Amino acid sequence: METMQEKPAQEKTTREKKARERRSRDRKPIEQTPNEKSPYDLVKGARSKDRLTSLDFIHGMFTGFIELHGDRRFADDPAVIGGIAYLGDIPVTVLATEKGRDLKNRMKRNFGTPNPEGYRKALRLMKQAEKFKRPVICFVDTSGAFCGIGAEERGQGQAIAENLSTLISLKTPVLSILIGEGGSGGALALAVADEVWMLENAVYSVISPEGCANILWRDPDKAPEAALNLKLTAENVSELNVIDNIVPEFGRESKKMLENLSEQIIEWYKSVSALTPDELTRRRYERFRKIGT
Repeated sequence: METMQEKPAQEKTTREKKARERRSRDRKPIEQTPNEKSPYDLVKGARSKDRLTSLDFIHGMFTGFIELHGDRRFADDPAVIGGIAYLGDIPVTVLATEKGRDLKNRMKRNFGTPNPEGYRKALRLMKQAEKFKRPVICFVDTSGAFCGIGAEERGQGQAIAENLSTLISLKTPVLSILIGEGGSGGALALAVADEVWMLENAVYSVISPEGCANILWRDPDKAPEAALNLKLTAENVSELNVIDNIVPEFGRESKKMLENLSEQIIEWYKSVSALTPDELTRRRYERFRKIGT
């Protein structure tokens, strides 16, 4: 009896091994010029502790920033920063996912993976911005929403869905900028906007390369190949019409990048501020309906 049970298991293992070998033969090698960064290099760069975080953008671009805390339901989530500030002479609401820089700060920020209360804090401040007619500027840098048991019990999926529904119909201008990682629904919850921009070395994807490699090949070492096929670079995403603008990073000249980005945001705001609330929401809805068609 034991021999009969072992035989199907051995046959299954043999079939899976042959299938992996066949897929390996069929794959084409990744073509890359010597000085060109691969998509997976960009992923690792987007995760680097040396990269600017959302707080660097907030303090480098805005004046008079006042952080506002709490979702008025459960708690305050340090992974999501929200508040009011001035961009030049324009009063704005700023929302951001924050990873932190050193280990202690990253643990405090939950490595930039928000809980439901983080998204609900953002939701509260979106509605406040609509009430006072302030534009909403979002900075997105997250590997995704936190997937802990407590987060699921408190309605993680519902919190993200409510943000998506509110953002698509928010009657004030919304701009989202992906500054590092843009991972799955956790990023999308702050990226339904009139325009979505990406820094040139940021990434935007439905799943991490490691997660994709595990699902498709059961092999995390295939992450570089998964990154190539996910089309997650700024150029890839722009070609798919998912984003509207690629923001240059000017190498290590962060001050120049922040000044340039500030100017671009001000110009964007001037172009949308004349639109009526109904025109804004109609254009935003049409923008997302056209993706993938």
